[in-house]
Amino acid sequence: MTPTFEEALRVLRDGGVILYPTDTVWGIGCDATDPDAVARIFSIKKRDDSKSLVLLAADLDMVARYIRQVPSMAVDLVEVNDRPMTIIYPGAIATTKEAPAKQKYRLAWNVVAADGSVGIRIPMMQELRDLCFKLGRPIVSTSANISGEPSPLCFKEIPEEIKAAVDCVISPKYEAGSTGKASQIIKVGLDDTVEIIRM
Repeated sequence: MTPTFEEALRVLRDGGVILYPTDTVWGIGCDATDPDAVARIFSIKKRDDSKSLVLLAADLDMVARYIRQVPSMAVDLVEVNDRPMTIIYPGAIATTKEAPAKQKYRLAWNVVAADGSVGIRIPMMQELRDLCFKLGRPIVSTSANISGEPSPLCFKEIPEEIKAAVDCVISPKYEAGSTGKASQIIKVGLDDTVEIIRM
């Protein structure tokens, strides 16, 4: 069987880790509220868990459930955006390292930056928005590479050790929806200040 997004949904619900094409580059993902699954991703990437991770959400309503207050500027940016854009939001609602247990409307503590912010993108690919919507929670979307190595631009560039370490590899047939380029990153403050991190 060639894994589809429906199979990926079952794996995510079971606390697993998936390898999947996004609207930018191939990503490694899991339920963003599950700290154990997130820890596996850090291990697979051989990455320091003090670094935050980018998440995907179905829509702004989903974003709002995990952020204390969505800046109005962020709403404006999402409404006019026409290419992949990750927004760094202040005030993520998350578990803590001391009390990390998975909770319905709290992000895992290990996806959030030290300052309490979190980067979230509403993907351009309909399949990914549907995946987040059906799961009912954001999913992690970190590039499918070993930390410090180049991000793979297509499936054939993904290291075999990463393919072997995940629970589900989505069919490469879906990668036609990927741009092969990282998203722009914009940090927005509650006072609607905007800082461009990457264009």
